[in-house]
Amino acid sequence: MLNSIRGTQGMAVAPHATAAQSALAVLREGGNAIEAMIAAAATIAVVYPHMNSIGGDGFWLLHVPGEAPGAIDACGAAALGATRAWYAERGLTRNIPARGGVAANTVAGTISGWGAAHELSRKALGGRLPLTRLLADAIGYARDGIPVTVSQSLLTAAKLGELHAQPGFAETFLDAGGVPPAGSRFFQTRMADTLERIAKAGTADFYRGELAQSLAADLARAGSPLRAHDLAAHRAQLVDPLQLTHSAGALHNMTPPTQGVVSLLILGILDALNIREVPQGSADYVHLCVEATKQAFRVRDAQVTDPRYMQVPAQELLAPGHVRSLAQRIDRRHAAPWGGQTQAGDTVWMGVIDGAGRAVSFIQSIYHEFGSGIVLPGSGVNWQNRGCSFSLDADALNVLEPGRKPFHTLNPALARLADGRTMVYGTMGGDGQPQTQCALFTRAITYGMPVQAAVSAPRWLLGRTWGQSSETLKLESRFDAGVVRELAERGHDVEIIGAYDESVGHAGMIIRHADGILEGGADPRSDGAVAAY
Repeated sequence: MLNSIRGTQGMAVAPHATAAQSALAVLREGGNAIEAMIAAAATIAVVYPHMNSIGGDGFWLLHVPGEAPGAIDACGAAALGATRAWYAERGLTRNIPARGGVAANTVAGTISGWGAAHELSRKALGGRLPLTRLLADAIGYARDGIPVTVSQSLLTAAKLGELHAQPGFAETFLDAGGVPPAGSRFFQTRMADTLERIAKAGTADFYRGELAQSLAADLARAGSPLRAHDLAAHRAQLVDPLQLTHSAGALHNMTPPTQGVVSLLILGILDALNIREVPQGSADYVHLCVEATKQAFRVRDAQVTDPRYMQVPAQELLAPGHVRSLAQRIDRRHAAPWGGQTQAGDTVWMGVIDGAGRAVSFIQSIYHEFGSGIVLPGSGVNWQNRGCSFSLDADALNVLEPGRKPFHTLNPALARLADGRTMVYGTMGGDGQPQTQCALFTRAITYGMPVQAAVSAPRWLLGRTWGQSSETLKLESRFDAGVVRELAERGHDVEIIGAYDESVGHAGMIIRHADGILEGGADPRSDGAVAAY
């Protein structure tokens, strides 16, 4: 699948084909890009349940031609009762477990993001489609059942040992106690009822209505510190995204607590190193991308947290002088030592651009596969475990504090290029996200590859991501043997993975060219598709 999909009136890309089709149906009915993305977000939460859920967080990057980009931060904070003392009383003094009620310690913000986006669409873009329409596909899929994907079946089997005993998991995600096989029909009737309620009562019901009371009661019974007042206090926030001045144009990404600054730093460092002068796919290309990643990760690990606690504002980290200083630290012939601890995690990224050029880059997640593993009995909501990224060490950068936002690997990307093109792009995959964004952007923009070819080309991954635990430099087996050998000779700890390995992420990209033609690519490693007209 190397041919890009093209269109003129609208385009959507998602890691599951039905989500892209839900977005396209809204565009065909006259909906705008924001409305289309709400529909896609609802559908993907149902059809890719191992990757995301309405019990997680979400982030939006939005652009209207002629206007500065905006963003929606739909990240939930730690419960007021989620103190280090609370964990110590339960015998936990170092790390927060990744599963169970103790891991479900932050508010799920993604539904508030849908609500904020819907309001913004109505007020700023004249959006007219109600939530009952935008969530209709998702409600139907949940009630009538969806075919289990290979990805869902394999991940259920792989994680069953740590999840089967979590409250609500077995009755929700297993089939008569076993792993549902790929192609079997998977029903989520409680989720259908919950989405139907949100569609009719509004997204605020998730936080301050009858649904909120049900969620809070079930969370408490599952051993979570979250309570009704934590849900009631939550609001999505409209923020200004980060911006990197690049030779190709203005690049944007999400503000902290996400690692959006990392993705921009990598591209800034490569721009300072004149990456365009080395052949795409060569050992020089991969080496420089990996070394830039190491520099950016070190900045992240020293600086990036809830923005209220940061010593240096994230935008200042993107200053040209700072970017050049990081580039100067890179040895073009030798790999720097890597003892870092990268972040795992699963996610879905999706993009939409409508016929008027309005663009959305969107990401939502429950962190690890199936999040905390708990499924609330009254609503069928699988709650995230994003809060296990907090540390219980009082001296740590991301130390747990009540009301603090957790560090996020999530970061949707958007670029406004100097030649008149607009680009939305992104991927799932923990710390693979900045690395895959680097591959997508450099291949499509620096080297001019067609969009689908840039998405499909062999990728690399330094460190861990979902389903991986080693900190090696992983290379898909389609890389030339000479490139692999040369990278090892430069000091990289190389590991060969599958030809189209799911661990390097489910990526996607749409470019709107200056003449209005849309070009998109979906990841052959996923169940995704580009839908256009």
